[in-house]
Amino acid sequence: MPGLRLLYVGLATKLCTRLASNHLRRSGSSTLRRTLAGLLLDEQEYRTRWSGRVVLVDDDEARLTQWMGENLRVSWCEYPTPRDVEADVIQALDPPLNLDHASGPATEVVKAARRRYYDSAGPRLSDEQP
Repeated sequence: MPGLRLLYVGLATKLCTRLASNHLRRSGSSTLRRTLAGLLLDEQEYRTRWSGRVVLVDDDEARLTQWMGENLRVSWCEYPTPRDVEADVIQALDPPLNLDHASGPATEVVKAARRRYYDSAGPRLSDEQP
């Protein structure tokens, strides 16, 4: 489809469950959400905090979920042994948000966005729980 680009390839045995309980919930449990938040940090003015790990504040979690619903689409392909082909699929399709099995200029942009996301919460205080 025109205007669409594959951004991420992931494995899931139950895709709907993974999307609902992981990628569309909290940044603390989803590398995809943390990466998107890092890439959009300035544009969307997301705020982060420590909660065992760096997470978006609640209002911004909701705003990121809304942004994802408006800007991202999900597609899938079933394969009997997906782990056997994951690396080849990532290398062939070059989705920029996958760092494992990836190379090229997008990997540095994504790594920098992830660092900015983690750094945005400031130093971890000693009284915060791990």
